[in-house]
Amino acid sequence: MTTDRELHEHLIGRQGSRADLNTPVLVLDVDALDRNIAKMAALTADKGVALRPHAKTHKSVDIAKRQIAAGAAGVCCAKIGEAEVLAGGGVTGILITSPVAAPAAISRLAKLAASAGGLMAVVDHPDVAGRIDAALAAAGAKLDVVIDIDPGIARTGVASAEAAVALAEAISAAPNLEYRGVQYYCGSQQHIESYADRRAAIVERTAYLQEIIAALTDAGFAPGIVTGSGTGTHRIDLELGVFTELQAGSYVFMDKQYLDCDIADGGEPPFEVSLAVDARVVSANHSGLVTIDAGYKSLSTDGGVAVVRRGAPETAFFAFMGDEHAALIAPDIGTQLAPGDPVSLTVPHCDPTVNLYDHYHVVAGDTVVDIWPVSARGRAR
Repeated sequence: MTTDRELHEHLIGRQGSRADLNTPVLVLDVDALDRNIAKMAALTADKGVALRPHAKTHKSVDIAKRQIAAGAAGVCCAKIGEAEVLAGGGVTGILITSPVAAPAAISRLAKLAASAGGLMAVVDHPDVAGRIDAALAAAGAKLDVVIDIDPGIARTGVASAEAAVALAEAISAAPNLEYRGVQYYCGSQQHIESYADRRAAIVERTAYLQEIIAALTDAGFAPGIVTGSGTGTHRIDLELGVFTELQAGSYVFMDKQYLDCDIADGGEPPFEVSLAVDARVVSANHSGLVTIDAGYKSLSTDGGVAVVRRGAPETAFFAFMGDEHAALIAPDIGTQLAPGDPVSLTVPHCDPTVNLYDHYHVVAGDTVVDIWPVSARGRAR
């Protein structure tokens, strides 16, 4: 099997080499990436809030290290597998944001806790806290934990203030666990398109979080860490001032889902699109349609469809045509583009799109400057 490096390493440093990439290919503009990283770091620092960006977006040791070098306290990982890969790459300050409950996964968590610097994990049930504590005892390790609070979507997290206090009591009684605070991630609010509607929803949900915090504080468990937020609500959450750290992730790339949202209250979006899938026309036999080599296997489908960034009319409509192909539809596009012509696409949803690729092809302008692995690709367990 020919790897990305075998295909493309000779392009590194050659001016204009992006045009010679084999497609479909995941392309990352390193200058836009670094500007996005610096912008979020400055926004949080200005408010005295820590930043622990979510690495489930990029799954990359290289990007995580850039975020930490810019001031991040660490990164978040969705699963133990992601955390193992990033910790193995030298990343510290990892918070695992999904409950670790399966016996095999708990054993891996205890092993990782013995070696990874600054590891934290969420818990949302006393029984699971007890199992983790027992595994830690067997491994001779300790672990900092935060209580996951359900913001109302019934996915994970304790469902009431009473449950939060009961869990804090269970953690306090576990000799190998250290209670650090709470996690509260309002995922369903991140993509409300109207800023005013999104703000109203977050204000209401933050009031509930404050009730939980008050109950924990009254019971002697005032949270030192209040972690959560996301790219869509970062500005609102910084304004409300309840979170001590933000978990925003997609800001490093931006995608169509976030471009469709007003995340700056009518102002200029604070972050740039840095991620693209480059494709090529493979058939142009109809005046109003061309076929490109990027289909379901190359782009996520949960966030709508990709949009043309360059190489074709920006008004061209994208339509999936199967596993390997998609159509770009526009008047006379078949006479404007020919087989082999390159097209660059803004992805619908960055996280699952990244998970389809082995490597980022890192560019500065139109020159390939490096190839980075998608380090934790496929690490869903």
